[in-house]
Amino acid sequence: MRSHVYGLVRDAILSGKLKSGEKLNERQLAGSLGISTTPLKEAFRILEAEGLVRSEPRRGIYVTFDPAQAEEMMLARAAIESMIARQAAKRVSEEQILRMRALLIEMRTGLETVDVLELINLNERFHNVIHEASGCAYLRRLQGGQSIYNHTARLSVLSEERERFLAVEEHEAIADAIAERKPDLAEQRMRDHVIRSGEKHLIRVSQSEDQKDRA
Repeated sequence: MRSHVYGLVRDAILSGKLKSGEKLNERQLAGSLGISTTPLKEAFRILEAEGLVRSEPRRGIYVTFDPAQAEEMMLARAAIESMIARQAAKRVSEEQILRMRALLIEMRTGLETVDVLELINLNERFHNVIHEASGCAYLRRLQGGQSIYNHTARLSVLSEERERFLAVEEHEAIADAIAERKPDLAEQRMRDHVIRSGEKHLIRVSQSEDQKDRA
């Protein structure tokens, strides 16, 4: 229950639904989720440790996630993912290349059905194959710490048709570089992909902040 509640609140913060500076009403939020305040309090403690909320004595819980923090998380992901792609290009197996290609075919099919959640699932499975191919256990653990942010960013970006097509094209280019065992190219293409899509998500977060300021 705690992890489920934590995921729901964290997703709302990272997507901009809960905005920087906004006070979180425990009872109201618990009521909307259909839960008691106990798992919510536990979730708040984890979120505070992550720097997404702050607790002020006798005042309450406030959201602290803002566009600057979103940019930092995007840059961290770009650094980690690009190095993972680099190592994958050195170590990838033929079986892993086939799995990447198969997922890309499914992604192309998904563009026609416009099933955004399925595209996100395929997207994450594609990146997981690259992570596996890299053999970088430590980097994978670091990247795992950003999994909910990554999922939220993908949901935000892939809701646009143009972005869905761009994402598949960029994934195909990354897969080509890895399959051709070109570490420099794989690293660059992955970094460019993560930064471009991350900046798109950053625009969404910034727009949410602007709407809050005008309210």
